Amino acid sequence: MAGHNKWSKIRRQKAVTDSNRSKAWATIARDIVTAARAGGPDPSANAKLALTIQKAKRENMPKDNIARAIRRATGAAEGKSYEEHTYEGYAPGGIGILVEALTDNTNRTVAALRSLFNKAGGRLGKAGSVAYLFERRGLMQVDASEEAAVLDLAIEAGAEDVEEAEGEFLVVTSSETLGTVHQAFASAHLAITDSRLVQVPVTTIEVSAPVAARVQRLIEQLEQHQDVRAVYSNMALP
Repeated sequence: MAGHNKWSKIRRQKAVTDSNRSKAWATIARDIVTAARAGGPDPSANAKLALTIQKAKRENMPKDNIARAIRRATGAAEGKSYEEHTYEGYAPGGIGILVEALTDNTNRTVAALRSLFNKAGGRLGKAGSVAYLFERRGLMQVDASEEAAVLDLAIEAGAEDVEEAEGEFLVVTSSETLGTVHQAFASAHLAITDSRLVQVPVTTIEVSAPVAARVQRLIEQLEQHQDVRAVYSNMALP
């Protein structure tokens, strides 16, 4: 197994700073509600919820906020209802863009995303117009000190690839085997800091530096929108 830089490029979503911590807490709360509704309110039986709670704790989110989000998911507390949607569009240079969002108002989200695409010289597309350019993969971030242990366990569990990046390991799986590989690492008591499905471009398009800068600005603006969870593109940096 060998590392590939493409995994490092999509390993993180929305870095959190002190200036936007309250926004980050709101985002995490929505993720907790979604995870709890999908897999149940018990973190011991819901791996996605457990990981989201871990993320909340890393960001110093108060316990009361976490508990309130779980109560909202079970209907024990009033709150907005959020839905997951994937939007597709094209950036300058014909670059395909996938936007994963979590929203309580699809009309608001679509209007905002369309505006961002239009201002950047791109366009928001119809369902299926871009999705075929990507394939779903599982990605786990593991905090471990011994590379051999990670490699051996990854191979045994059926992972596709492992990369070391910035002091941790990125374990790549198929979309179907992410749960199995996650369970294998959890049973081995290795610290999993994130585990999620990501979109990986089947092929990439290389553009000029000026066009790449325009595409990158669009991606950053999309990522800053409150409803957006993740943004993927098939751009290869020049």
